[in-house]
Amino acid sequence: MVLCTASPDNGEMIAKSLIKEHLAACVNISSVNSCYLWEGKLNLDREALLIIKTEQTRIKEMISRIRELHSYELPEIIVLPIIDGYQPYLDWISQSVDGSS
Repeated sequence: MVLCTASPDNGEMIAKSLIKEHLAACVNISSVNSCYLWEGKLNLDREALLIIKTEQTRIKEMISRIRELHSYELPEIIVLPIIDGYQPYLDWISQSVDGSS
């Protein structure tokens, strides 16, 4: 999943909540510049970009939780499939979101 937040603090708070609640196994947080139109105005803002690793079975609950925690009225929440990867890492993701690791 890909997610942008308005501030690094909001991004860190969301990341910690998702991990503690076993909705995500890992969250990478980077600082990015985002250029977009909002309500007819061109914006260029510094945001936190979160790359969130989870299982398909946790997506709906995770989206709901992000909407509760996110500071934006219309948060960017985009789900990308994991097509393949290093199997031990994929197994770790599964164990982490099941709460067994």
